[in-house]
Amino acid sequence: MTVADTPLDAVPHRRLNRLTGEWVLVSPHRTARPWQGQVEETAPAERPAYDPACYLCPGNTRAGGAVTPRYSSTYVFDNDYPALLPDTPPRRVDRDGLLVAETERGICRVVCFSPRHDLTLGAMAHDDIRRVVDTWVEQYAELGGVPWVRHVQIFENRGAMMGASNPHPHGQIWANEHVPHEPAEELRRQRDHAAGGGCLLCEYLAQELADGARIVDANEHFVALVPFWAVWPFETLVLPRSHRGALPELADPERDGLADLLGRLARRYDRLFGVTFPYSMGVHQAPTDGEAYPELHLHAHFYPPLLRSATVRKFMVGYELLAQPQRDITPEAAAERLRSS
Repeated sequence: MTVADTPLDAVPHRRLNRLTGEWVLVSPHRTARPWQGQVEETAPAERPAYDPACYLCPGNTRAGGAVTPRYSSTYVFDNDYPALLPDTPPRRVDRDGLLVAETERGICRVVCFSPRHDLTLGAMAHDDIRRVVDTWVEQYAELGGVPWVRHVQIFENRGAMMGASNPHPHGQIWANEHVPHEPAEELRRQRDHAAGGGCLLCEYLAQELADGARIVDANEHFVALVPFWAVWPFETLVLPRSHRGALPELADPERDGLADLLGRLARRYDRLFGVTFPYSMGVHQAPTDGEAYPELHLHAHFYPPLLRSATVRKFMVGYELLAQPQRDITPEAAAERLRSS
């Protein structure tokens, strides 16, 4: 048997993340090892439709004193405790190129997906998820129109395991003065590939569709798959079939397709271990500095931490922090489990 013939699901190997340039170590033979590590508690299965103690429920008072209006659809407001401030004065420190710092302006917002406290994306109706997508489009355009904003990061932390302090269905949007590291690195890799002709993610998606082993779900306009280079056990990548650079470029049928796939993918996650699946999700799209980015392909990342069950999670420690990312279950096996859930 040659090296090329060796099954990847039988031996330790590493895979290249074409979006970041990082390698991930895959150790499929370790899936049989016993587990005696930390076991997480699961969240209560049921929540009320309205919680008088929840500051995101309609009509309730938030910690800063503002009152959340009695909204009936999506609701957006400036974060009461933002990580970035729009009026931060400019300053830069550079001591011989060794101690370098500079101020960063930004705008942080919260997007309530629904007035219902007991829903998640996976439990929401299609039309309600479509309103979330439309809200993302509007916010990207509005925040991206601020002259000094160069990047708009839409994301959701779902579940206490991912640091969400409130179970009410909501996400966040941070608009930065500079393009952050992860999207900047992905943009550089896509630009380098385009220099040789073609779109990196268009070509990658074509290969994944032809292979099929890592496809989780799909409709006419969008595809969800476990990336060949996935780090998290049940990580997924959501891609439009057509080349689009940002959410406002999606036509109405494509926005419907995105809403449909987000709901279906969230329900697959929830069925996998029979719990509301925790994850961090984020949309990567073109910077908002007024420049053209024809090489950039719109996409969304889902990073869920659960590994073996609803109570056993993946930890990024030791080797992962000091050397490179590592996983046991192969991306192909993860995709098969999500497909059948």
